[in-house]
Amino acid sequence: MTYILGINAYHGDSSACLLENGKIVAAAEEERFRRIKHWAGFPELAIRYCLEEAGAGLESIQHVAINQNAKANLVRKLAYVLLKRPDMGMVLERIRNRRQRDNLPILLSRMFPGSSFKGRIHQVEHHLAHLSSAFLVSPFDEAVVVSVDGFGDFSSGAWGVGHGSAIRVSGRVYYPHSLGIFYQALTQFLGFPNYGDEYKVMGLAPYGRPVYLTEMRRIVRLERGGAYRLELNYFRHHTHKIGYRWENSAPAVGRLYSDSLQEILGPPRKSSDPLEQHHYDLAASVQAMYEEAFFHLLDTLYSKYGCNSIALSGGCAMNSVANGKIRRKTPFRKIYIQPAAGDAGGAIGAAFHVWHKMQPRRTCYMDHAYWGPEFDNLQIERVLRKSVDALERSGCRILFEEKDQDIWRFTAEAIAEGKVAGWFQGRMEWGPRALGNRSILCDPRRPDMKDILNHKIKRRESFRPFAPSILREHVSEWFEEDDDVPFMMKVFQVREEKRSVIPAVTHVDGSGRLQTVYKATNPKYYRLIEAFFRITGVPILLNTSFNENEPVVCRPEEALDCFLRTKMDILVIGNWMIMRG
Repeated sequence: MTYILGINAYHGDSSACLLENGKIVAAAEEERFRRIKHWAGFPELAIRYCLEEAGAGLESIQHVAINQNAKANLVRKLAYVLLKRPDMGMVLERIRNRRQRDNLPILLSRMFPGSSFKGRIHQVEHHLAHLSSAFLVSPFDEAVVVSVDGFGDFSSGAWGVGHGSAIRVSGRVYYPHSLGIFYQALTQFLGFPNYGDEYKVMGLAPYGRPVYLTEMRRIVRLERGGAYRLELNYFRHHTHKIGYRWENSAPAVGRLYSDSLQEILGPPRKSSDPLEQHHYDLAASVQAMYEEAFFHLLDTLYSKYGCNSIALSGGCAMNSVANGKIRRKTPFRKIYIQPAAGDAGGAIGAAFHVWHKMQPRRTCYMDHAYWGPEFDNLQIERVLRKSVDALERSGCRILFEEKDQDIWRFTAEAIAEGKVAGWFQGRMEWGPRALGNRSILCDPRRPDMKDILNHKIKRRESFRPFAPSILREHVSEWFEEDDDVPFMMKVFQVREEKRSVIPAVTHVDGSGRLQTVYKATNPKYYRLIEAFFRITGVPILLNTSFNENEPVVCRPEEALDCFLRTKMDILVIGNWMIMRG
């Protein structure tokens, strides 16, 4: 038995995964246990969960793989320090981060008193881990592979081709140039300062027009060979100590853009300022520039390799708007993006890279994302019994413990009547998307449902859209493209004649970030949507994450607490249904 523990540590979205003989046993982000969004630091609780899920102790782990290698691109790092003379605070901070990662055996032994770690530590270069996380769990035997993000191991992008269990990297973009930094800096400029806020710019972009694309082309320049460069005068990350915070807290990143950006784009928006058309147009222009650079790279790679399959990774692979246009804008026909494409996914990539150095035969295709904790009905019943008084004070009642198929019909009928349902089932999802096991579900036909969710439950910006979960066999009837989207990683256009039927999941530009649902990988969720389809004729549910300005719920206690403090109408948790009133 060979166990490989993969980790993403001392970075945003810290995470852990465990492989047993090349198969995934468990994977989870640390934020779900700490209850702090994008938690950065050492993923102790995620590691504990993975080992408990496997019934393994620390002494059983032969290999630990981490998605960073301090020796990668070392000559370039030294040359940059000597030639550019960056702020010494930047250099010292990176040395400190390296020392933290070098202490992994000590940290692991402290976690498990009485046990000792006797295995090997493998440092896997950041983008190689990303590429491995995409290709080595994909359905492809051969594919173009691409990783684009902020930075990792002194580069911001890498690409090449994967064949069998081998990946050959043929190109990179190095520090200080980065599409991820471009998008993050402009996200800050638009008044969204928190780590991970880029998805807000994606949500804002359809309300505007790319009227600032000429200015964006002064900020990002496309190069031969598919690469890209930043006009560094508009950025600070290469000259100032930005103030990254990666240890035992929510991550934070200081201001990345320079004052020069105001000369071409006007004053930056403060987070408290109202959103105006100027901001919508800026967001549209940022997205358009990203897509221009992204498709420039993809077109070049197709010309080079002539392969119509592509596997994407890195934080920029979370740009579902661009992902949904790949088949229309490039010659690629088959696209795979695993559910934790960002840094959390580096844990899986590092682990599989190590596994396939020992075993060339491919052993895993990740066709679902359900790798987190699961709670049986006995555990759920204990939580509910402890909460009887709180439920009664809130005017809630436990209707039944349903042991037959009626739970799908009851829930579907309630949703069709306009009720908002919390849905807590099975194993928690891996990655940032709720995919039908830790979800809040609603009727997509109601025009007012988006406002109800945003104001009464999610308490978030009104411009942000909600996602449609659709039975896979009905995709072509409702969307202009027919493709597999199991992890909600692509945005497609809703067919024009269907947009008025499902207004709650149709964005202002007629698009929707869909999730295709399969009976084989999530039979409970499939049967629920199927029951709703029988009642309404619509094979779609509005799906949003089960949370309220916090990480997605992990345990039954968190689901119940979120239900009680918001205005959800029903909670279906295991075989139990709780209803207000």
